[in-house]
Parts: sequence; structure tokens; C-alpha cells
Amino acid sequence: MTATARVSGATARIFAILRPQRPKLPRDIKVMLVAAFLIALGFGLVAPVLPQFATTFDVGATAAAVIVSIFAMMRLVFAPAGGALIGRVGERPVYVGGLLIVAASTAACAFAQDYWQLLVFRGLGGVGSVMFTVASMALVVRLAPAESRGRVSGAYASAFLIGNVCGPIVGGMLAGFGLRVPFLAYAAALVLAAAVVQTQLSHRPAGTRASGTGAPEMRFGEALRVGAYRSSLVSSFANGWATFGVRMATVPLFAVAALGSGPEAAGLALAVFAAGNAVALAFSGRLADSLGRRPMMVSGLLVTGISTAAIGFTSDLAYFLAASAVAGIGAGILGPAQQAAVADIIGSERSGGRVLAAYQMTSDIGAIAGPVLAGLLADRLGYGWAFGVTGGVLVLAAAAWTATPETLKAKR
Repeated sequence: MTATARVSGATARIFAILRPQRPKLPRDIKVMLVAAFLIALGFGLVAPVLPQFATTFDVGATAAAVIVSIFAMMRLVFAPAGGALIGRVGERPVYVGGLLIVAASTAACAFAQDYWQLLVFRGLGGVGSVMFTVASMALVVRLAPAESRGRVSGAYASAFLIGNVCGPIVGGMLAGFGLRVPFLAYAAALVLAAAVVQTQLSHRPAGTRASGTGAPEMRFGEALRVGAYRSSLVSSFANGWATFGVRMATVPLFAVAALGSGPEAAGLALAVFAAGNAVALAFSGRLADSLGRRPMMVSGLLVTGISTAAIGFTSDLAYFLAASAVAGIGAGILGPAQQAAVADIIGSERSGGRVLAAYQMTSDIGAIAGPVLAGLLADRLGYGWAFGVTGGVLVLAAAAWTATPETLKAKR
């Protein structure tokens, strides 16, 4: 072999390592991505107008906020039942049923005649929401190839992100026709998503339920004995606290009270967070499949934690937006790795509805408790403490992952 041939061969091997051939995603996963986009798009239609719609029933800001929180509370209460239901009837029926429940409750919201009707209808939507959320996670766990779990989780998160970005834009335009119209549009999007899943998703049940062989359903106690699952619960709680709680509830207040900026600054902060998230999701899933789950979790939690803590000490809009963007990058780094780690623990050949429900519950608990505690700290000690403690929770979760065994099996 000539020297030129050897060099060419070595170069080819290097490029093969740097640019590995990625297998195509299974068709069922693509169906799940389409459904995720439709769901997120519909949610984005309603989210900007829901508090304003509640105030049309002559209630104040606190009562309007209850309309938002009742959804999360019902998700939390019914999560265990949703997980158990998956074990009994399977993921796809629970997914479709949950979508249709939310569709019906959302359509009913459009015809609510008073505040209490709106509260009841919105609360019922939370029941369906936790059903399809846990079922969708269970489907992704079962359908994603083991070697591509990080990439699939990243693609799924990207589909939701794109829908969440497009939804408020379309919802703002629809609101011009009346505040009830976005609710009907959301209901239609959910019905369409349910139809896509019901007609296009493979009807093959999980191997264990189809053949009666293989491992039984994973129980919560069994999963809890796995260190990676315990660390996943901790990081899910921390991520719910910071990303889904404080970011949505406390960041807008900080922009107005501490920076003296208007609501547009809060909107910009959410937008740059989403942009940073999108940038990270473009590569984080692939890295989780090659480098491993633990390195991505530790780095993502540290980046998110430090940048979140820094937000509370910013006094300039540019630094505030920069810290928000970096926090979005950190959240995008940890998200796919965390989902993939849980999928590694459960595996593709068994159901894990209860395990996934508990995992989802920790995020919801964080999203509920985080803003409350951050608000108390902000009122009594200042926003520096509120964001500092939030960042500290994320850093503690990173510390938990440093001592956690890797769940990604070595490729042969």
C-alpha cells in the first residue's frame, strides 16, 4: 500500500468518526414528531390569551392565575392514574384518549359562561394532558432505537419548541377574531394530532404485551433502586423548578421590577431562551448518543444553573438577555440526555408507565413549588437570592449526576 493510499484511508476513517452515518428515524417516530408539533402549536395558540380571557368574567389577576395553575395541579394529581392506565391498556389508547379529553375540555372553555365553568373545564384538560404526556414519553421510550435515543429525544423536543414558537404568533392573529377562537383552534389541532396517531402510528403493541414473554412492567420501586433514575428525578425537579416555573413566573417580574423594563423585555428573554434552546438541541441529542448521558447532564445542569443565578445579579438589559440565552443553551443540552437516560433504564421491551409518571410528577412539583419559593425570596431578600437559590438547585442536581453511573451502553 502506498503512502498516499494510507493517508487517504486514515483521512476517510477520521471523517467517518467526525461525521458518522446516522440511521434514519423509524416511521413511527416521525409520526410522533408530527403529533408533538401539532400539540405544541395548539398550546401556543391558547397560552397567551388564557389569562386575558379569564379576566373577561370580572375577576382579578389572582383568579386569572388560578385558571393557569389548576391545569398543572390536575396534571400532578392524576399522573399516577395515568401511569397505571398505560400498564393496563397500552400507550397508544391512553395517548389518543388524553388528546381527545383535552380537545373536548378546550372546546368547552370557548363556550364557558362564567369563571367557575372555565375553571372546571380547564382543570379537566389537565387530566387529559398528563395522560398524553406520559403516554407519549412511553411511546418514545419503546419506539426509539437504543443507539439513537438521544437524537430522538432532541428531535421530539425540537418539534415541541417549533410549535411553541409558532403557536403564539398564530394565536395572536386569531385573537383578533375574539378570545374564544384560539380555544376552538387548539381543540381542532388536538383532534388532528389524535387522528394522526390513531391512523398512522403502528398498531404493534410492545413485545412483552404482544407475545406474553419478556420482562414484566417496570415498577417504581424497581426503578428507584437504580442510581440513574434517582438522579433523573432530582434533575427533573430542578429543571421543572427553573425552566418551567421560575422562567415563566419570576423572570417577567424581574424584568419589570429590577430592570425597569416593560413587558417586551420579558418577551425578549423568553425568545432568546428559546433560541438558545434550539441551538443546543441541534447537537445535544447526537452527543448524548456518542459521549454519554452523564457528561451532557452535568454540563447542561451547570450551564443552566450558573446562568440562571447570574440573571438575578444583572442590571443591564443586554446582560439579562445574554444570561437568558445561555440558560436556554444549558436546558437544550440536558433535555435529550435526561430523557434518553430514563429510556435506557426502562428499555424498549417493557412498559414503564408508573416510572414515567413519577418522573413527570417531579417536574410538575418543581414547576409549582419553584415560583412560590422564588417569589417569597424575591419579596423578602431580593431577586438575587431568588435566582441564586434556583441556580443552586440546578448545581446540586449536577452534583448528583457526577456520582451516577453511565446508562449508555458501550457500542460494539
